[in-house]
Amino acid sequence: MTQQHVVAAVDGSLFSVRALDQAAHEAARRGAALRVLYAVSDRDEAGPVLASAAARVRERHPGLPVETRAVEDDVVRALVRESANAVLTVVGTRGLGGLAGFVLGAVSTRLASRTRGPLMVVRGSLPRGNSSHDDCRDVLLGLADDTDTEAAVYALREAEARGARLRVLHSPAHRHTTPELPSPFSATSPGQRRQATLDRSEEAVTRFALAGIRELHPSVEVDSRTVRTAPAPALVEATRDAAVVVVGSHRRGTRHGGHPGPITHALLHGAHCPVVIVPVG
Repeated sequence: MTQQHVVAAVDGSLFSVRALDQAAHEAARRGAALRVLYAVSDRDEAGPVLASAAARVRERHPGLPVETRAVEDDVVRALVRESANAVLTVVGTRGLGGLAGFVLGAVSTRLASRTRGPLMVVRGSLPRGNSSHDDCRDVLLGLADDTDTEAAVYALREAEARGARLRVLHSPAHRHTTPELPSPFSATSPGQRRQATLDRSEEAVTRFALAGIRELHPSVEVDSRTVRTAPAPALVEATRDAAVVVVGSHRRGTRHGGHPGPITHALLHGAHCPVVIVPVG
């Protein structure tokens, strides 16, 4: 049986070194191999960067199987292919600024809506999860609706593996409603009754999305709440105390994947921990 593997994308930049370190940690934690990928126009250019990456991983994780691979292709196309068979694909989200930072940041955004398997985007100056303390931080799940089952499964497994609590933030879409005058009787106006029904429906989404898979991970403590206003800022703020945040990627737009939704976009630009994007549907 072929060993499971984690894919790390490198290009010699500092941001990709941080992603490499995170990918190596994730591979070691999962008992998987690490595949280091460099997409270039000329394979001869890749040798020094890949050799340096492999040496860094072997120094920090002796015994971890490491494979290096240079591909002559667009980096997004190459990573989309690789993500189909990887347990996790890891990239960074920004570089040192200027053109390189802009271009490399665009890679993570394009991948977010096209990945075929779980994609981890490493943010911040240092990768999270490289110590037992960080592994015990909460796993955060951004739940949009009851179709996010794949993301919920990933988040529960991640929390169980880390011995951590799972925090669920449910952020339903809302229609604009015109405020009405309060009724002198409790919850008797049509608007109040509609809102009460909506509240119950929204709270049921989390229970429904986790119902079947929750029984497979009984040791995981789950804390959930619904965010009804400004869900993107609320989820970004909640990442301050999380080891990782998990969201589902619904394929929008063109056959090439379109663009990530507003919450995923906000996390890619503002999260305080690594972001894992799980393809849904």
